Amino acid sequence: MSGAERLQRQDGTKRSLGDEGITLVEDTGAMVNEIPRFVTQARVSYLLAIPEEEVRRISREAGLGRVERAGDEEVTYFTYEEFDRLGMLASQNPQERH
Repeated sequence: MSGAERLQRQDGTKRSLGDEGITLVEDTGAMVNEIPRFVTQARVSYLLAIPEEEVRRISREAGLGRVERAGDEEVTYFTYEEFDRLGMLASQNPQERH
């Protein structure tokens, strides 16, 4: 049984929100099937199996990503297109990885 099926059985008030493929389960505030629009630098590092420093270097050189600052913290986000480009650039020079 999938998570969506479990949620539907728990609460019979599940309804679809348009063509986006997003489902809202009332009274829980939970979004099912929500697809994030950006990928964090940490997630890119994990998915490409390369160190964050390498992701940071490639993204700076290629001019990819957006930095969001909140107080003392900085988080770099990439669109899916930028993530794809980072993967291609990382695969071109695998011997440079540490």
